Amino acid sequence: LLKAHVGLALKASSLILHINTVYILCKLYYDCFKHGTIIQTGGWKLMEIERKYLVPILPDNLEEYPCRVIEQGYLNTEPVIRIRRDNDKYEITYKSKGSMARQEYNLPLTREAYYHLLPKIDGHLIQKKRYMIPLSGGLTAELDIFEGRLAHLVLLEVEFPTEEDVNTFIPPAWFGEDVTFSGKFHNSYLSTL
Repeated sequence: LLKAHVGLALKASSLILHINTVYILCKLYYDCFKHGTIIQTGGWKLMEIERKYLVPILPDNLEEYPCRVIEQGYLNTEPVIRIRRDNDKYEITYKSKGSMARQEYNLPLTREAYYHLLPKIDGHLIQKKRYMIPLSGGLTAELDIFEGRLAHLVLLEVEFPTEEDVNTFIPPAWFGEDVTFSGKFHNSYLSTL
């Protein structure tokens, strides 16, 4: 009976966390609308399944690959609520807890909404260049070269369609150490350093 009550309490706690997150997102949206910074229409991404690597040496010929300039800040780190500028694209993202697989919801923002929310971030703004390197099997290595306070850091992520795909993936040697399960390399944590 005690186990059942503990299980119900944990489910209720998780539900309250998600309700609070929805409330925070709705409040942010309302704040943007109130200030005339309308959020653009867009979609959701339900699950993020990825591996993350600490890259010791950059691959040759990076200039041959598409590069995106990214800056992102965190309005909250638990749960993660992030705002991001990716070249000329702006979005707000909610991420659940997790390392290799977690829920992720992305919603587009206008430029005005992004800059309205930017002063509200906790911690430091993360700045990086992301190189999109094609891999076999239709996968893409997203190589992040950090700038500013984190200029010494190079991370690489590969997103997968399924958990089966992520579990059978064999990375090239140049990827370096797999840090997927280390919270020290989550961008939300890096923003607090």
